[in-house]
Amino acid sequence: MWQRFYFFQICDKYTIRRTKRKEEEGGAFRMAVWNPWHGCKKISAGCDICYVYEKDAMYGKNASVIRRTANFDLPVKKNRRGEYKLLPQEEPVYVCMTSDFFLPEADEWRSEAWAMIKERQDLSFVIETKREHRFFKALPDDWEDGYENVTILCSVENQRRADDRIPAFLKLPVRHKGILCEPLLEKLVLDAYLKTGEIAQVLCGGEEGADARVCDFAWVLELMNQCVRCGVTFRFLRTGTFFRKGNRTYRITEEEQQEQARRAGVDYTP
Repeated sequence: MWQRFYFFQICDKYTIRRTKRKEEEGGAFRMAVWNPWHGCKKISAGCDICYVYEKDAMYGKNASVIRRTANFDLPVKKNRRGEYKLLPQEEPVYVCMTSDFFLPEADEWRSEAWAMIKERQDLSFVIETKREHRFFKALPDDWEDGYENVTILCSVENQRRADDRIPAFLKLPVRHKGILCEPLLEKLVLDAYLKTGEIAQVLCGGEEGADARVCDFAWVLELMNQCVRCGVTFRFLRTGTFFRKGNRTYRITEEEQQEQARRAGVDYTP
């Protein structure tokens, strides 16, 4: 039987300043998400047990089919008073959480997406990708060294992909760079990349789903310690469905994963 797990206090030696989070009643963190298109193609181990594929399959849909969504124009939608519906807030807008912004199948829509991002200079957008190799094929003409309101996250799940993707990512003309380690599948050593000064933040989280692979809290702490040493912002997004702490593995519901990560108290802002 899986044990019910709650973080109350992890360990006193990790008392650090926590990144501020917007909280609802009960303390749950809420993200602003914009999915202009939906669906993706699996390209590495992090995609093997994809929650998007799992959820789409529940409704008889094929997640490998990329389609434009009804919320494609979310950033520029307005109410009857002519005001933007999506208002600026403390947290940024996370883009393409059920796809990849740089998919070749989305090439025909991307210029419109960039135009909306440029229009909404009052919003900050975070774009994660496993396809840094397509970056130069998918930029707007006026990109230059990047839009001020855009952060690009290089997504890695294990050391192999970190060493494959991050060196090329560091060379890209992006004003705000970060690394996303989700799903976190093993211990990662990123010190060499963090010491370059190019990486502003590292985010990590476990895998979600009935067949999800375990995320170990020791791996999370190791990443956090590397960020502290290098003066890089760190954020623990979610525990994942199966979360190991010490010699125990816990099953955590989807609704509790973000809150349990928050209670861990390991977020760091230099």
